[in-house]
Amino acid sequence: MGEVLSSSSRKAQVIRVAAELFREKGYVASSMRDLAQKLGIEAASLYSHIKSKEEILHILCFDMAEDFMVSLNQVEKQQNLTASQRLQQGIIGHIQVMARDLTASAVFMNEHRHLSQPFLRDFLLLRINYINRFKKMIEDGVADGEFKKEIDKKLAVMTLFSSLNWMPQWYNPDSVIDPESLGKQLADMLVNGLKQNR
Repeated sequence: MGEVLSSSSRKAQVIRVAAELFREKGYVASSMRDLAQKLGIEAASLYSHIKSKEEILHILCFDMAEDFMVSLNQVEKQQNLTASQRLQQGIIGHIQVMARDLTASAVFMNEHRHLSQPFLRDFLLLRINYINRFKKMIEDGVADGEFKKEIDKKLAVMTLFSSLNWMPQWYNPDSVIDPESLGKQLADMLVNGLKQNR
């Protein structure tokens, strides 16, 4: 049992350090030799923990996609929320997922395009599904009279994600503002811009 845990822990370390490398140099410019050097081991030793560089990218991208989906599922289960409340909670959840691992988040946002097929297609389908679920919240808000009728829903949802997905570039985890407070502030700013003037 101890050996299994040790192997699993070592693989997790490899993935974590690889994420740092991909963020620093970009996926394409990073090699397994670079990764081994960063870990302080022989390149050949890496292959006892991981099959390839792309396997690492696949794990980073799809694990984070799963985290985003789990967070959104929890929001959608709350039937008593209005559309604007669901959207606010969805935004807060999105920020909290990214804040748990800013390095992996940066790789997820910037390097997913280097996945090979069919994995890239599967990833993009997941992303489209996720974005469309936020778009549905905006559509519901318009239908319920919470949001302005003249809103372009596609523009609104893409503006929302453009704002949120820059977070790994500028957010400092040592900042005085914690991820939950940051999520609430961003949610207020973004959702209030959609609301009807009353």
